[in-house]
Amino acid sequence: MTPENTSVVILAAGRGTRMRALTDHTPKPLLKVGAHTLIEHHLKKLRAEGFKKIVINVDYLGAKIIKHVGDGKRFKLDIQYSNESDTGALETAGGLRKALPLIASDPFLVINADIFTDFDFAHALAPLSEQADLQGRLVLVKNPPQNPKGDFLIKGANANIERSGDTTSAQSRTFSGIAVYRKSLFSGLPPGKQALGPILKTMVANQQLDLIEHFGEWNDVGTPERFAQLNAEISH
Repeated sequence: MTPENTSVVILAAGRGTRMRALTDHTPKPLLKVGAHTLIEHHLKKLRAEGFKKIVINVDYLGAKIIKHVGDGKRFKLDIQYSNESDTGALETAGGLRKALPLIASDPFLVINADIFTDFDFAHALAPLSEQADLQGRLVLVKNPPQNPKGDFLIKGANANIERSGDTTSAQSRTFSGIAVYRKSLFSGLPPGKQALGPILKTMVANQQLDLIEHFGEWNDVGTPERFAQLNAEISH
């Protein structure tokens, strides 16, 4: 996999309920961090790393995202939209299943629109092992204050996860919102609304997903307070 031939899905359909009143009239991906919106930070970074094909799923105030981002020409990207406004937001698994016809590569990269990070997206593109029947790769981060228990319990030794002490003990990590998935993970799902979290938890427990860890900048822009703090840090 190389950036040039890898499709990227940016998940931008969420309502951003915890961000109200900031998101009452503005979709969260269009909130500005510094001089650019959250989604623009992703698009500019993806283009700089060599990615070209982008799919954005939209629902809440999706027309504003489509109008603001357009077809991608100003970013030198090819951007298509998977619009969920006719059904309402399908959650992550349902949204990715709906978007499959627009995704040109297998596997493909997925990024949450509402994170801010310096992660090198191309770093996630190492080939998945066919022998191990891996269905994808998750980028994990150390648990932030707002998620002290983490999302996944990592058991046993994993060369890509920094460990301390006995490698037989379990440690928890938080999902960064960045992942690589095979299409087969979603193609067998029924159409409609479906969460991805429970699917990922089962797959991590069954060692069906590769795990890598990011130690650099990562922010989940989930509340007005964290959004204000991020902007304060960017301005200095």
